[in-house]
Amino acid sequence: MPKYVLEFEKKGLVKYTSHLDMLRLFKRAFKTSGIPLEYSQGYNPHPKMGFAQPLSLGFTSSSELLEFTTSDSLRCEIVLGNLKDRMPIGINLLSLKEADPKRNLASLVTSAKYRAVLPLDYASREHDIRESLKGYLDQPEILAKKREKKTKNFIDKDIKNLIRSIEIEKFEGKIAFVMEVDAGSKSNLNPELVIQTFALYAGIMLEKGDFDIERISLEFSE
Repeated sequence: MPKYVLEFEKKGLVKYTSHLDMLRLFKRAFKTSGIPLEYSQGYNPHPKMGFAQPLSLGFTSSSELLEFTTSDSLRCEIVLGNLKDRMPIGINLLSLKEADPKRNLASLVTSAKYRAVLPLDYASREHDIRESLKGYLDQPEILAKKREKKTKNFIDKDIKNLIRSIEIEKFEGKIAFVMEVDAGSKSNLNPELVIQTFALYAGIMLEKGDFDIERISLEFSE
């Protein structure tokens, strides 16, 4: 059966649409566009579609990937045009391409790149933030509060080895962290934990809604 990958942006208020609601949105769009999705077998069949890596609620993204299997071949350019007319504001479709049916993107994700824009003026705070970031990354361990899946209790977990890189850039006059962190089924780090632990280290008062996070890209193993 042919497999396809749809790339799209998720911007604006649609960032508050959950992972499951995004799947429902695309399922409806595929149905009304006449895309013949392939379904699983068994008592409760479901369409063979899924995101390469779920996006956290409240994050925007410039490159989301939705993988799906159909029962018949598609003419990508025509289908992409039909789908664009069925998207809400904030979902911008970028491309639709045929994919290798033997590859599963979700199993190949290794890391993700994010941009986190902090409410700090770049011109006046750049030097201090760079010095604080150096000290933050030089720590022998970086402890963050993470909730255990089984017990639901919060525990301290060292996230230092899950951070692959952090760079500082100017973004619309503000300080932005461009970071690459582990992502995928084997190892995954929410970039919010990086910002929260950095703010605690640097003595900066930041609430969750004070900064914006955008996923820039996903990285895959060969």
